[in-house]
Formats: sequence, structure tokens, C-alpha cells
Amino acid sequence: MTGLRVEDRGAVRVLTLDRPERRNALDLPDRRVLLAALREASADPALRALVLTGAGTIFSAGGDISSMSPDPEVALERLELVNGIARELVHTTLPVVSAVEGGAFGLGLSLTCAGDLVVAGESSRFSASFARIGLVADTGLSWTLPRRIGPGRARAMLLTARTVGADEAERIGLVDELVPDGQTLDRALELADQLAAFSAPATAITKRLAADSGGSLDELLAAETHHQIGLLGGPDFAEGRDAFFARRPAAFSQPRPDRV
Repeated sequence: MTGLRVEDRGAVRVLTLDRPERRNALDLPDRRVLLAALREASADPALRALVLTGAGTIFSAGGDISSMSPDPEVALERLELVNGIARELVHTTLPVVSAVEGGAFGLGLSLTCAGDLVVAGESSRFSASFARIGLVADTGLSWTLPRRIGPGRARAMLLTARTVGADEAERIGLVDELVPDGQTLDRALELADQLAAFSAPATAITKRLAADSGGSLDELLAAETHHQIGLLGGPDFAEGRDAFFARRPAAFSQPRPDRV
């Protein structure tokens, strides 16, 4: 019995952290299973979007503290696994929607921020709680959080480990949409279906450009130009253009790229 449920809803795969008895905290085996599931999803050409959520009343309380070890070899394995998880969430060509009920703390917040869109329940809470147990943020949170809420707010959250409520989280950009409690997965699936209907290559390139936006303006302009020229010559733009003039929804057909 693993701590992860995998379900396909058409072209959308739902990954559900499933250890509600321990508030979906991830131990070492959970990390292995989640990383393998993310890699499998990225390699599946039939998929067009991914939803990450948690079972029960909370998204994730973070890392399983009871399973943490001061042994450097064990610690290195734990961190290499979450590093791989962060890379998969950020660099997969699948758009990722995080559906947060209850709260996302520590590693749970890191997983939330590594996705592309965040839907949260109205009573959800968020905290970069690492400092409370004498640790620093991991799973890429020091990179993803500033991209969501800005460097100043991110620094304050990381240093103080304070808890941010749902309304503030939406106001500062940590959350993209608030919905009534119990409706986050439904709304996340709606968004994922919408993303899945767009051009897969264009969506993948948009993710890549956003992830690489820390470079210079000239570097970004060169990357935009390179990718846009390729898209303009492709069948999805031809379909999108025809659909625009015909005033009908576009039916994009290009496969999702393995990488960009």
C-alpha cells in the first residue's frame, strides 16, 4: 500500500497524497513513489495536464519528521529525492495544478509552489515551517516562492515561518484561486481540462520560458523569438488561426513534447 493514489480523468492525471492518518506527511518511501509517478506521467504521451492534491482535510503537513535522520547518507537520499520531485514539477511539459485543502506546510508548501497554478479552499493555510524545527527550506522553495510572491515576501515567510491564511495567500499571489472548502479538486480539474485543450507545445514552451525568466531581457527575447518562429510554422497555429476566423473553438492536434 503506497501513500499515493493515481487516477486518470481523460487526459488529466490526478496524483493524490494519501496518508491522511499522518496528515499526508511524506517519508522516504513516499518520496520515492511520488518521484516515480511524476516521471511516469511526464513520459506518458496521452496526458495533457496533471493535478496534485491531498487526501482528507489537508494537502500536506510536509516531511514526516518522525522519519528524519541525522545520518548524512539518509539525509542526502531524502534530499536528492525531493530535488528530483521539484525538477519534475517545474520542468515537466505537463501543466501542473495544485489543489490545496486545509493547508500546505513545509514540504507541502514546496510541492504547492512547484506547480503552475494553485487552487485552494477558503480555510486553507500556508507556512514555510522549516525554521520551527531548525531547518532551511528545501524542494526548491527558495526558488519557487519568490517567483510567486516576490523576493521580499518570500524572505519574510522563509525567515519567520509564519502562517498565511487563504485570503492573504490569494492577495499576494501564493494562491491563484480560492474556492469553497471541499471544491478545490473539482475546480482544479476544470482548470486542468482547460489547459489540456490548449496547444501542448505552446503550453510546454510557456512553462519553460517562465522557469527561465531569471535571465537577462535579451536572453528571454532570444528564447521567445526562437520558440515563436517554430510555433508559427506548426499545425497548431494554423488550426488556431483558422478557428479564430471561423469563430469556433480550436482543436489542437500536436503531441506534447518530451522536453523543450
